[in-house]
Amino acid sequence: MAELTDYAENAILNLMRSVAWTAFAAYVALFTTATTDAGGGTEVSGGGYARQLVGLSAASGAGGSTSNAADITFPTATADWGTVTDVAIMDAATAGNMIMHSLLDASKAIATGDTFKINATELVCTID
Repeated sequence: MAELTDYAENAILNLMRSVAWTAFAAYVALFTTATTDAGGGTEVSGGGYARQLVGLSAASGAGGSTSNAADITFPTATADWGTVTDVAIMDAATAGNMIMHSLLDASKAIATGDTFKINATELVCTID
């Protein structure tokens, strides 16, 4: 995941102007349509869906990257969620702002009774 949204890019630039950006807990959200730098996309809703805390490890490496320290498991779907194509890091459990987004390596149809899981270290966030 390497696409910063316009919101995040502007917030980072404003940090260099001494404009504070409040720390936030990072949540991962699932989308059934393409996400955009403007923060667009159709997030899964209903059917027991809820954003999940990311739990990022400490940033490291020359490229500036981090990943989820543990598995991220979404609730079991109580109705079809559709086909998940994209993921995003959000700054709130509901509503809020999209920070980063990415197309999944492979889309995944989520039907009633399915769970969506991101294994530890597989949600990699990189800023180049």
